[in-house]
Amino acid sequence: VILVSLHQLNKRYNSMQTPPHIPVLKDEVVEAFRGVKGKIIDSTLGYAGHSSALLESYPDIEIIGIDRDIEAIEFSTQRLAPFKGRVEIIKGKFSEVLPSLLRDRGEEIGGILADFGVSSLQLDKAERGFSFSSEILDMRMDRDAPLSAYEVVNEYPKQRLEYILREYGEIKNPSKIVSEIIKHRPIKSAKELSDIAVSNIKSSKKIHPATLLFQAIRIEVNDELGEIERLLDAIENNPPKGATIALITFHSLEDRLIKRRFNKWATECICPPDIYRCVCGGDNAIGRNRPKKPIIATDEEIRLNPRSRSAKLRLFQINGE
Repeated sequence: VILVSLHQLNKRYNSMQTPPHIPVLKDEVVEAFRGVKGKIIDSTLGYAGHSSALLESYPDIEIIGIDRDIEAIEFSTQRLAPFKGRVEIIKGKFSEVLPSLLRDRGEEIGGILADFGVSSLQLDKAERGFSFSSEILDMRMDRDAPLSAYEVVNEYPKQRLEYILREYGEIKNPSKIVSEIIKHRPIKSAKELSDIAVSNIKSSKKIHPATLLFQAIRIEVNDELGEIERLLDAIENNPPKGATIALITFHSLEDRLIKRRFNKWATECICPPDIYRCVCGGDNAIGRNRPKKPIIATDEEIRLNPRSRSAKLRLFQINGE
């Protein structure tokens, strides 16, 4: 991991004024951390939309921001410069950074935030290879990572590709589209891949035919579900006392992981269901869901930012002393 100075890259990015990404559920996130003291870990700093709103709203809190995308870090470094002394930015995967932060500095942590969605800038910039019209095939959140979408699409065997599309894209019958992908190899651009999807995948009017295909490949490239599991493991292994956990997801696979883990953390009795009488003590919960159901975007936010329509914010309150 690399600790990035807030002034290290100002010269290069001093002309960047307008945030390239609209943070979803911003007001709800700010409200979730009302009353929190100490440091909030923004595990997916991105373009600092949530972090800047928190810093502006609560003068007493500090932010530890983590991101693996150097482009996002460079922008956030500039954007958060006015909050000098209240921000620490770390380059790396949150799954690698968070465990040591919670182990070594847990008493300082009042909250943990993560927004697991791909940023608008990553989706919209053609050179990142996320968009359906891109002339390259990449999809890496960390551009230094060895695995890109090109290797997944062109080198993975048929059985492995089918598994990815079925499990990560929730495509029920992936055999046909995988056969078409293999037939058209080498596929050099996201646009080529999108065109294959349009010709071979039936989709509702609400989403593009390539949406679930791209989702599956992106999850594989960035190990997104594994990263979430490791974030949850880190919190479970070293839960910061009294901390607020706020996690935003954008599809059912992510939300399911978090819902199950939050419910586990809120369970008092962990005895087997067929046992006659509780023998575990019935005091195993590390906190509570707050609230139990996820928070979703308002109609007004969806109108202004259509990408917020699938966002879900789940909150968990860890027990204090």
